[in-house]
Formats: sequence, C-alpha cells, structure tokens
Amino acid sequence: MSGSEFLSIASIISLGLLTFAFLLTIIRIVRGPTLPDRVLALDLLVAIGIAYIAVGAITTGYFLYLDIAISLGLVGFLATVAFARFILHRGMKNRQIEIDEKKKEKEAAR
Repeated sequence: MSGSEFLSIASIISLGLLTFAFLLTIIRIVRGPTLPDRVLALDLLVAIGIAYIAVGAITTGYFLYLDIAISLGLVGFLATVAFARFILHRGMKNRQIEIDEKKKEKEAAR
C-alpha cells in the first residue's frame, strides 16, 4: 500500500467518523436538556467543522484552509464566551426575581 492510498483511506474513515460525530452533536443540540448543554454542543460543532476543514486541507494539499480553520476557531471561542456570559446574566436575573418574590411573601405574611 502506497502513501497516497493510505492517505485516501484515512481521509475517508476520518470524514465518516466526523459525520457520525456531527450527527450526534446535532441530536444533543435538539434534545438539550438545558441551555448550557446546547451551548457546549454548538462549541463542539465548531470543533467538528474545524476538523472537516483540516481533513480537506490534508486531502487536497491546499493548506490555506488551515488559516480558515484557525479563524473559525477564534470566532467559535468568542461565540462560546458570549453565550456563557448570556447564560450567567440570565441566571443572575432569575435569582434576583426569586429573592424579590421571597421578600414579598415575607412582607405579605406580616
């Protein structure tokens, strides 16, 4: 088996495994059960996309794709941080609402 045949077989296997991982990640995004699970699955989806790009770069020999993969990684990281901040802010707001409701209940009981 020559090197090019091995590379071709490895590329096909890796694309198949990445497709399977992509499908499992889509299921996790749809099923949830919580918002943080979905955000983590979206971050994994970005990582899988980067892997697709890397396999494509190796297969075609056009390594400019790796620059695109790096850019996608940076954008994915920033999106994950933004989603995490949103979740944190939303959780703090919900806690404040619960505290306010408990205070009203105590005042009404007096």
